[in-house]
Amino acid sequence: MTENIRNFCIIAHVDHGKSTLADRLLQFTGTISDRDMTEQVLDSMDLEREKGVTIKASAVRMNYRAQDGNAYELNLIDTPGHVDFGYEVSRALQACEGALLVVDATQGIEAQTLANLYQALNADLEIIPVINKIDLPSARPDEVAEDIAALIGGDAADVLQISAKSGINIEQVLESVVRRVPPPRGEDAKPARALVFDSHYDSYKGVICYVRVVEGALAANETIRLMATGVEVKPIEVGIFAPTMKPVSLLSAGEVGYVATGLKTVHDARVGDTITRVNAPAAEALPGYFHPKPMVFAGIYPVDAEDYSDLRDALEKLQLNDASLTFEPETSQAIGFGFRAGFLGLFHMEIIQERIEREYDLDVLFTAPSVEYQVLTIGDEILLIDSPAQLPDESKVLEIREPWMTIEIITPTEFYGPIMELVTKRRGAFKSQEYPAPHRVQLNFEIPLAELIVDFFDSLKSRTKGYASLDYQFLEYRADQLQKLEILVNAEPVDALAAIVHNKDAYYKGQVLITKLKDLIPRQLFEVAIQASSGGRVISRANVRAMRKDVLAKCYGGDITRKKKLLEKQKKGKRRMKMVGNVEIPQDAFMAVLKLGDE
Repeated sequence: MTENIRNFCIIAHVDHGKSTLADRLLQFTGTISDRDMTEQVLDSMDLEREKGVTIKASAVRMNYRAQDGNAYELNLIDTPGHVDFGYEVSRALQACEGALLVVDATQGIEAQTLANLYQALNADLEIIPVINKIDLPSARPDEVAEDIAALIGGDAADVLQISAKSGINIEQVLESVVRRVPPPRGEDAKPARALVFDSHYDSYKGVICYVRVVEGALAANETIRLMATGVEVKPIEVGIFAPTMKPVSLLSAGEVGYVATGLKTVHDARVGDTITRVNAPAAEALPGYFHPKPMVFAGIYPVDAEDYSDLRDALEKLQLNDASLTFEPETSQAIGFGFRAGFLGLFHMEIIQERIEREYDLDVLFTAPSVEYQVLTIGDEILLIDSPAQLPDESKVLEIREPWMTIEIITPTEFYGPIMELVTKRRGAFKSQEYPAPHRVQLNFEIPLAELIVDFFDSLKSRTKGYASLDYQFLEYRADQLQKLEILVNAEPVDALAAIVHNKDAYYKGQVLITKLKDLIPRQLFEVAIQASSGGRVISRANVRAMRKDVLAKCYGGDITRKKKLLEKQKKGKRRMKMVGNVEIPQDAFMAVLKLGDE
C-alpha cells in the first residue's frame, strides 16, 4: 500500500545542518542503533567528512510509528548544498513528493536556500520549512521564521524550530512529514517503471542503480530491461537502504531502493533511465532528466603515461557515480595523452581530482581550468572551443564570444561596497537589488564566467567575513575583445599554459604569469627562457638561470687561457644540452594561471 509511504528529501544551503538532521532522524526512528552511530552517517566518503559538505545524494529507508498509531515507511534522500552539486539535488527532487527546507537560525536565508527552494517548487513538492541550530547563543529563530514565512507564504508560527545536534523537536519533523507530505501515486497492477536517480559501481555486483519505483513492482527473480539502452539482465539482487544495502524480494510502487544489475560495462546503465520488466514491459519510458551543461573545463593527464587506460576506467566509473562529469580524449604537445573534462564548477573539479587520486590511486596532473567559448570564423562558421589551444589563427577569427552568468549574492547590508568593488573589478555589471529580510540585501549581477571560476568565491568570502552566499546561472554568450595569451618555454609553446584573456588584461597578466613561472619552473643545467606572447608579439620575458658546476675549482693559479678554455668547453656543452634538454613543468605551474587576479 502506497498510503503509508512518504518520500522526502532535505534541501539547504551548505553547512546549515542537513547531514546532522539526517543523523537524528535515523537515530530517532531506530534505523541505526546508538552503538553504530557516527556523525554524518550518510556522508560515507572520507572527502565528505573532511570537507564537512555532502557531495553525493544518498538514500535511506526508515520505519516510523506515528502518533496516529500507524506504521509509516519513510524514504529520505539527503542532498548536497554546494552550488556545484545542484544537479544531484535536481535528480533527488524527481524521486520525492516532499522536501524539508532547512535554514540555519544564525545565518538565515542564503543564496543556495533560494535556488534549492525554487527547484523544489518547480518539481511540485510539498515544502516543510525547518529552522535548525536554535540552541546556539547567536540564533534568531523568530526573526528567521518571519523571513521564511514571507518567502514561501504561510504563518511564521508553523515553521518548525529544531536543533539537529541536541535532538530538540526531532519528533515534530517526522510528524510533519507523515502529515503533510502526500503519499506517492502509483499502482502495483500497472507495468513496472522505475526511475534510475543515481548509481555507483561495485566490483562484485557490477553497476548498482538507485531507483524510485513509480508504477508496478520489481522482483528480484525477474529479468529487467533498461529502456534507453535496451539492455536486458537478470539482477543479482534487489534491495533497500537501511542505511546499508539490504536485499528484499520485491520493490513495489512508491518505494525507493536499489537494483544490483551485475553489468560490468558502465555505459549500459545511465542515470535518468527507466527500468521495466521484460515479460510485461511498459509502453514508454519516464521523462528522465535534462543533462547539465559543464561550466568549467580542464585537462586531466596521467603523470605516468602507462596509467592512461587506468585513468579512462577511473573516469568512466566516476561518471556513473556523478552524471554531471563529461570527458573526451585530448593530446597536449607538452604533456602527452590525456582527457578534456567538463565540470559544473571549480569545487566540483577539486573533488573529482581528489577522488581520482584516492579511490583509484592514480597520480594525475590537472591543467588550469578554462570555459567554453564560441568563435565566429571568416567563413561564418561557429566553433565551440573549451581549450585555448583549439583557438584558430587570429587571421581567421571574426569575433570571440564568452559565456556570461547571472549571479545572486545575498549578504548583510554592511558589505554592499566591497562586493560592488569586487564585481566591477571582474568586468561584472550591476542589474538589480532586493531586500529579502531586514539588514540583508540580494544583489543581482551579470559577469563573465571566466572571471567567476578563478577565485571569485574565495574573494567574496574574505571580503564579507564569510557571510555572503552565491548562486549562479548561465545567461548567454557575448562577443568581446578577447585574445590568446601564449606561454613559450625554450621557444616552444606550452599549450596547457595558454589562456584566453581580455585585451586590456593581456599585458598585465602575461607579466604576472611569467614572474610566477620563473619561480616555479625548476632550474636546469642550461638557461631556460620563458616568454609570454599575445596578439602576435612577445610581451614579457624572464630567464631561469642555469645550475652551474664550478669547472674552475681545480685551477689554482696558472695561466688565464687555461680557465677560458674550460669555460668555453662548458658553454658548448650547455648549448648542446639546451637543444636536446627537456624542461619538466610541475603541477604548480599549470595552476599559476589561476592565481593571476591575486596581485
